[in-house]
Amino acid sequence: MKLVYTFLLIFFAGSSFAAGNFQFTPLARQAYEEAISLRFEESRQHIAQLKKQEPDNLIVHLIENYIDFFTVFIEEDKDAFRLLEKNKNYRLDQIRQGDNFSPYYLYCQAEIKLQWALVRLKFEEYFTAFNEIKSAYKLLNKNQENYPRFIANKKSLGILHALVGTVPDSYKWGVKLLGGMEGTIEEGRQEIAEVIAFSKTNDFVFEQETLVMYAFLLLHLNNQSDEAWSLLNSPKLNPQQNPLAAFVLSNVAIRTGRNNEAIRILEQRPKSANFFSFPYLDYMHGLAKLYRLDTDADQYIKTYLQNFNGINYIKEAHQKLAWFHLINGNPTGYQQYMDKCKTEGNTVIEGDKTAQKEAEKGVVPQVTILRSRLLFDGGYYQKAYQLLKELSVEQLSEKRHQLEYTYRLGRICHRLNRTEEALRYYQKTVDDGEDLPYYFACNSALQIGLLQEELKSYTLAKEYYRLCLSLKPDEYKNGLHQKAKAGLNRLGK
Repeated sequence: MKLVYTFLLIFFAGSSFAAGNFQFTPLARQAYEEAISLRFEESRQHIAQLKKQEPDNLIVHLIENYIDFFTVFIEEDKDAFRLLEKNKNYRLDQIRQGDNFSPYYLYCQAEIKLQWALVRLKFEEYFTAFNEIKSAYKLLNKNQENYPRFIANKKSLGILHALVGTVPDSYKWGVKLLGGMEGTIEEGRQEIAEVIAFSKTNDFVFEQETLVMYAFLLLHLNNQSDEAWSLLNSPKLNPQQNPLAAFVLSNVAIRTGRNNEAIRILEQRPKSANFFSFPYLDYMHGLAKLYRLDTDADQYIKTYLQNFNGINYIKEAHQKLAWFHLINGNPTGYQQYMDKCKTEGNTVIEGDKTAQKEAEKGVVPQVTILRSRLLFDGGYYQKAYQLLKELSVEQLSEKRHQLEYTYRLGRICHRLNRTEEALRYYQKTVDDGEDLPYYFACNSALQIGLLQEELKSYTLAKEYYRLCLSLKPDEYKNGLHQKAKAGLNRLGK
């Protein structure tokens, strides 16, 4: 009898009955929603209340991690990263003491690891980041086996499946490190679409996250920009009450030719002290106004530089200020800001690398082409076309300018649905520039592939996607190659 009693004591002590639980109670839900709205102080107050009123509710550790994740991801402060990183293992240890029969038991561990992996990528800690992704992937797969009806699994698995097949060549070593991870864009899209469908008829706590993930997947990996905008432009995301919603909606608006809408969203975003500071939104605001050739665009970019102490978009911001001065007739101002590109900021992301190279090479953009490019980036395609038609390639002496001229015409005609004209300009850009270090030929090959895919000429599309991958430009290579890989992935390679 004593043996039976001892066995039962051990069993119940190690079982879910004695363990902490994982519940999105109303208080936990409120703290979570405040965290993803960047209302960190309010969220912390409710987290403190949650710990007192629901001391066994371990979901609190996931919510706290969201705050740390957004803090470091937005600020890009290395000191804050090192300080807050220490919370990761403590939270994982606390969660591991919880109810291991709950679907949240493995899910929370995976989410915390994924969030820190994303942060590490900001600071170029690739080896550790890829290991964390691999570990999170295994946890999510195991959880999917144990709880196939737990829909939150597919939110995270879907984006991992979609991304794994589009990793640029320069990070292939990371894929090898992730051994065992497989997936396609279509597999990921279907999984996240299933989550979206579920959330329409069920109360799903991670609905906003899933909407954002699906929209970015449609925009960046599936070449479905209008669908991405339609998905996000719903009452579920309120950019006037959530800076993250303003970021996502304005980002997609700019990338889908809705620049005026992006400016409106950014003008109406919340700016009170109740929200965590998000300086990058000032940069986006300045970019959107620069795309419209507004004469006050520089003020927003300067505000960003004054308030941001992180590592990314510094060189690119100085480059954009240089462009602003160039198109407004101040070549001296252009040179001053391009000189700052050489000395300030880092070269982790593609935009900063490109700005640095432009500064080092000293090739000043052709003003009319630059104005046209900015108008194009804002979706003002007819204005951009008319501006370029005032020029002719014979008026351009620099080889880069000649190549960019035909490339820009291809891009504009593409957006204006002048398909045959676009294909002609793209092909000329490929023919004239495939042996040169500029990105124009590489992106032209990618765009031909996209057009041929739309025309259902799949063999030609794959041919041009492979051509894109064979070209190695000095600028934007990783991003262009990722999109070409996504195209091949969609077409079954």
